[in-house]
Amino acid sequence: MNEQGPGRPVRAHARRNREKLVAAALEEFTRTGKDVPLDSIAKAAGVGIGTLYRHFPTRDSLVLAAYEHEVDQVCADAADLLATLPPDRALREFMGRLAGLLVTKQHMSEALRSGGTQGSYAKVYDTVDTLFTAGVAAGTLRSDMETADVVRAMGGLLRLDAAGDWRGQAGRQIRLLMDGLQTGTPARAEGHEPER
Repeated sequence: MNEQGPGRPVRAHARRNREKLVAAALEEFTRTGKDVPLDSIAKAAGVGIGTLYRHFPTRDSLVLAAYEHEVDQVCADAADLLATLPPDRALREFMGRLAGLLVTKQHMSEALRSGGTQGSYAKVYDTVDTLFTAGVAAGTLRSDMETADVVRAMGGLLRLDAAGDWRGQAGRQIRLLMDGLQTGTPARAEGHEPER
């Protein structure tokens, strides 16, 4: 009996195959776009097409898994940012990395809009909350704002023009947001200017 129903542990071999498929999908989606043939992804992962469909019954489920993997990585990296940078700079860097992810994955947006990204949204929200709360505690970010305000203001990162100067757009938008979050903070009152 090797069926994997709800509540049954995923065997190590099946887990490795899933991880290989997600890694191959990320590479192919980034290089070619979301319409890459699924058999190409299976081949790149070193598995058969049947294995791909056992893990991901639809193209959209594979797109979503690849996107969630990337969000997980960006959010996990935020802990390292907070350990090595002041909280306000860690938040700024996190937003820049998130902008890069959103731009490079814009071609996946149709599949992502079809649903299932609530888990990723919650991870981003929790990460922003951790960074923002640390900044408030350090006196480098305003205490009269809430995490939800910051996340809503970050929504503009979803509208960056991937075909244009998206890095410049993201940089200006992040500076604008960070300037607003740092106005009136104790650090600003002491004459510490934010990083540009």
